[in-house]
Amino acid sequence: MKTMVSLRSLVPVFLLLAASGAASARSPADTLPSIMPNSNRTAAGRLERGVLRVRLVARTGMWYPEGAAGPGQVVHAFAEEGGPLTNPGPLIRVRAGTELRIGLRNELADTLVVHGLHTRPGPEGDTIRVAPGAVREMRFSTGAQGTYFYWGTTTGAASLPYRYGIDSQLTGAFVVDPSRGPVAADRVFVIGVWVDPDSIVNGLAFGNTRAVTVNGRSWPHTDRLEHSAGDTVRWRWINASDRPHPMHLHGFYFRVNSRGTASIDTLYAPSDRQRVVTESVPPGGTFSLTWVPDRAGNWLMHCHTLGHIAPDLRLGGMKAPPHLTTNHALDVMAGLAIGVHVRPRGGMTTSATARERRRLRLLVQSSPARWGDRPGYGFVLQAGEAMPAPDSITIPGPPLVLTRGEPVRITVVNRLSEPTSVHWHGIELESYYDGVSGWSGSGARVAPAIAPGDSFVVEMTPPRAGTFIYHTHFDEAPQLTSGLYGPLIVLEPGERFDAERDRIVLFSTGGPQTRAPPLINGQRDPVLELEAGRSTRLRLININPGGVWNVRLAAGDTPVLWLPLAKDGAPVPAVRRQLVPATLSIGVGETYDFEFTPGLAGELGLDLFNRLFGRAQARVRILPSPAGF
Repeated sequence: MKTMVSLRSLVPVFLLLAASGAASARSPADTLPSIMPNSNRTAAGRLERGVLRVRLVARTGMWYPEGAAGPGQVVHAFAEEGGPLTNPGPLIRVRAGTELRIGLRNELADTLVVHGLHTRPGPEGDTIRVAPGAVREMRFSTGAQGTYFYWGTTTGAASLPYRYGIDSQLTGAFVVDPSRGPVAADRVFVIGVWVDPDSIVNGLAFGNTRAVTVNGRSWPHTDRLEHSAGDTVRWRWINASDRPHPMHLHGFYFRVNSRGTASIDTLYAPSDRQRVVTESVPPGGTFSLTWVPDRAGNWLMHCHTLGHIAPDLRLGGMKAPPHLTTNHALDVMAGLAIGVHVRPRGGMTTSATARERRRLRLLVQSSPARWGDRPGYGFVLQAGEAMPAPDSITIPGPPLVLTRGEPVRITVVNRLSEPTSVHWHGIELESYYDGVSGWSGSGARVAPAIAPGDSFVVEMTPPRAGTFIYHTHFDEAPQLTSGLYGPLIVLEPGERFDAERDRIVLFSTGGPQTRAPPLINGQRDPVLELEAGRSTRLRLININPGGVWNVRLAAGDTPVLWLPLAKDGAPVPAVRRQLVPATLSIGVGETYDFEFTPGLAGELGLDLFNRLFGRAQARVRILPSPAGF
């Protein structure tokens, strides 16, 4: 196995080895204990008479995010005393009202500052300091039920966005179950990010050597989950990393039951739980969810930030370029993803439709020098029998307008010089057509990549109306940023798409180059025209490669009012259906629908901003109403 370490992180290790006279003969992998992945299925400690006793220790170890045969990295981690180091650290899980007595021994060379070992809710800044070699004892009651975590730092990080190196894996889940009654089975997933400090460029923690993990492992080495169709699946997600993660579930909606942080959690009433396909969780954020798979096959849940599932996350390197690999999902994708195998329930069969399918033909094409000296990629919807010119593309791709309950057959034709695939983001369809080559499907029937000059037929019957996305799911970083994305709109039966009342506003990036500018509908500064007094449905889609983006529709510095209608195609809960200021934080892979009724004629500004990636602004002209409004 290969050992990859930061020079800075090894200073205390080298000192220890030098003191023993072994520095020249032994590597960290020979001397440090291995850090094991933790699936968070076994709680730590001993519970007696309403008191949970846990003994924790912090040590330095060798961590293998790509499995024991992969490259190793020196990091700090927690262990239960007498047990192995684990990443994430030992799971603390008890019922509400339980008293906890936790001992923590610091065997690191630096002072350890630990957050989160206190009663909930509690202040984020409630910490304990443990000097090297010292032991601290803590005694407190759990407080309110919820999804929490504890975390430590040896580098002085005041909050998680400033912790990314050798101490970045000092994290453990802390779950408080209801004080009484049955506890439903669930899984707990802790997100981690490690960045080699020696690879950081321009002071930003986006180094070239990094790992993005779930429960201590990077895809495809993360856990595989097994469920049967009809199961109720409950998950808790904890983002203990330094950056946001828009978590996207393929093929299904899930209900967001709660959102919180390390120190406080909000459990929503059943009627207030939003259905989504993508949930953006900030650094230090948590959420819990429930979903019910009703279709068998292989599915994914992954971060939609392209850099968090990219092949360069493989610390051991790529075996071959993405276009030469035989299985994109298993040989190219890496990082923050988990796989779910859904078995058909006994007697279950795939329903067939007797209705004639509407037929569409979607071409994948390229145009030279679209982004400077780089080509643009795009989708073209073929009209009639004649094939369009191979370099004719539109970015974004044309809106695909479908109807709820109407069967459709889409033939995707690849006219690129490299393989590709198309994912129908947010659409509930059969696994084989989901668009992840080498993964979508089940058993021996797994979808291939679409080879150059080849085609792939997709069949679906959208079960709900809403705003969705279609985009590439192959070699995503260059293909998607070069233009392989477009809006997918599903209407109710009998509705017709009205471009005057249905305004698609799609946020993306201007090419595959580093720090490409953001775009709105393919432009830096487009002009939108609306009519005063006429209600318009704004369909906002974010398919940028990364970041959480701030959106504002305003008259000068004052946001106007809009009415939330839907998130990811699902109606918002009634409690949220009221006029609110037109500001929004939107993660990658999220869609939002709002109703906006302009007042007087004039001009508004639609602003899209991210502090790392820049700004795009659209001018929104409000034209006088023909009725003289």
